[in-house]
Formats: sequence, structure tokens, C-alpha cells
Amino acid sequence: MDNAIGWYASVSGIIAAIIIATNIGRRATGWAFGLFCTSSLAWILAGLMDDQASILWQNIVLLLTNMFGVYRWLLRQDKPPATSQDAA
Repeated sequence: MDNAIGWYASVSGIIAAIIIATNIGRRATGWAFGLFCTSSLAWILAGLMDDQASILWQNIVLLLTNMFGVYRWLLRQDKPPATSQDAA
């Protein structure tokens, strides 16, 4: 898995995680989830190429989760409901 696809999957996942961790805004978070989607797709491809079912299935689930993140933070027009942490 030490090829361009594997490196892209790793680096893009790291960058997306850093963007989300910085909490710099709704739009940036949405784009980071989009980057996570491409990372998951690359991991899925790597799992298929290397016949690694665990990587494949983990990233199928992560892709679905990340797609929800894109919807929630980038595509949905209304703001998500406030959390108890927002009130503090």
C-alpha cells in the first residue's frame, strides 16, 4: 500500500483532521469532511487493490459518515441545533 493512493489517503486524512480540530468555521469543517470523503475513497481503493477487507469495510462506513458531515456542515441551509456545550 506504499503507493500514491496510500499516501494520498494518509495525507488527506491528516489534513482534514487538522482542519476539523482547529474549529475555524462551519464552511471549513464542511470542506474538511469533503476531503475526508476523498481520503475514504482512496482507502477503499487501496483496500481493494491489496485485498484488505478490514480497511475496505472500515472506510465504507467512514465514507457514509463523512458524507453526512458534508451534508450537515456544508450543504444544509439551517444551522444544526444548539448543543449543551454551546450554552456553556
